[in-house]
Amino acid sequence: MSSFIRKRAFASLISLLGLVVMVFFLSRLTGDPASLFLPVDATEQMREEFRQLHGLNDPLLTQFGRYIWDLLHLDFGDSIRRARPAIDVVLEAFVWTLQLAVITMTLVTTAAIVVGSLAAFRADGIFDRIASLVSLIGASAPDFWVAIVAIVVFAVGLGWLPTSGTGTVWHWILPIAVLFIRPFGLIVQVVRGAMISALSSAYVKTARAKGVRARPIIFVHALRNAMLPVITVIGDQAAALLNGAVVVETIFGFPGVGKLMIDAILQRDFNVVLAAIMVTALAIFVMNLLIDLAYSALDPRIRH
Repeated sequence: MSSFIRKRAFASLISLLGLVVMVFFLSRLTGDPASLFLPVDATEQMREEFRQLHGLNDPLLTQFGRYIWDLLHLDFGDSIRRARPAIDVVLEAFVWTLQLAVITMTLVTTAAIVVGSLAAFRADGIFDRIASLVSLIGASAPDFWVAIVAIVVFAVGLGWLPTSGTGTVWHWILPIAVLFIRPFGLIVQVVRGAMISALSSAYVKTARAKGVRARPIIFVHALRNAMLPVITVIGDQAAALLNGAVVVETIFGFPGVGKLMIDAILQRDFNVVLAAIMVTALAIFVMNLLIDLAYSALDPRIRH
């Protein structure tokens, strides 16, 4: 197990380094931050002083080498706009994104497992057909379109919910609802397929023949053996939620790492962009590692 963790950590470190190299050089193509942070009538001397202050007048390779050296000492640099350590700015925003992702995935996982299991137990029944139709529509709906429609209907039209912010519980409803729809649809489809296969197995037929009630058959006998593909798609959707929250957070003005990343790109706050991407990538790595470890816990036949 420890050997597996070391191998995954090394592979993730290589991927993270490649990501840092790509983002570092691509972010520099967005332009000179001095043109954004200084007034239009700023002199060339003022621009040079600004670049000198933030180390932007050195050759790109020199800037990259300095950044990697600082990164090895866990120094992510300072935010140009906020004059604070970039990692502090990112972690403050990441807490909001993490809360949003945990709440959404908890609701999604619970609802999808229940709906998918019940649909599989009565395959081709009315509930199964309704659940399949709703899940297919949800899996196909783009987040940005659903978010705009939700604002138009529930915030502007009906006036029931606020359009942005995090002040009260009501501010969280629309972002959670929009992020809920797509993963719910995908997970329901996977749960249904896995449960149909599990419910047709010999041990389930034996349990039915012995008169075991439906609930233990679904949620005790069949569900445990159907969870491996379900865990895989849950992990994929959780990772996609961290990445996909960029659009939803921007539309709803949610102060998460997605919105921070978009703002930092537009403001050419390079250190914040890099810190946000690294924190998100590390979170996805940890999530995938936990999913791999969960495989062996659910199925003792699996050994890393």
